[in-house]
Amino acid sequence: MIKVVAFDIGGTLMEYKDMPYCWLDYYENALDRAVKSLGLSVSEEQRCRTLEILRSFNPKVNPREKDYTPEHIFGAACADWEFEYDLGRVIGEFFAAFDLKAYIYPDTLPVLEELRVAGYKLAALTDIATAMPDELHRSYFPELLPYLDMYVSSVSCGWRKPAPKGLYDIADNFGVSPDEMIYVGDERKDIGCAHRFGCTGILIDRRNTGAEYGQDHTISDLTALKQIIK
Repeated sequence: MIKVVAFDIGGTLMEYKDMPYCWLDYYENALDRAVKSLGLSVSEEQRCRTLEILRSFNPKVNPREKDYTPEHIFGAACADWEFEYDLGRVIGEFFAAFDLKAYIYPDTLPVLEELRVAGYKLAALTDIATAMPDELHRSYFPELLPYLDMYVSSVSCGWRKPAPKGLYDIADNFGVSPDEMIYVGDERKDIGCAHRFGCTGILIDRRNTGAEYGQDHTISDLTALKQIIK
């Protein structure tokens, strides 16, 4: 019997408006904004080196399952800046340049409410954009957080999907086995994560692409979850 329903967040419960799948093209402008806003004397050589290291941490460039804190990534990227600077402010100004705006899908909150009323525990396991602070990521979707009994990110558990560490943490927290959980996500790595953990993997294909990642079920919106759980 299913007791816990876990969700990916981006592309599953919400999305960032007008943002591409990969944010690499935004790095240069974001770094330039941070440098200018903070009045930092970064040479062209340092600028290029910083961008090179930031890009190297992006899993689209170098696939990885291990995750790192923003301080670790930006600390490495800015290591040769030979002047005093506030690393936290650099990170903040960098991501302010993205001007992110969240869009919660219309079916999300009604389905989460219905599942909670029905007695299911709800959790989220989400990969965070490279070097984005967890608290900043959460700040874009405050409407979702009251519905979640547990929130796990790649930064908080230290591993990116398809590594199943986050799902193990959720299961341990609620004292359930894999066959008492389902995981809903929109990417291949979500299904891989579910299957490596041992639970049912449900692909939400909101654009009806027909993607096949070995998922146990495919849905086009969250309302179809009720029938699958039953």
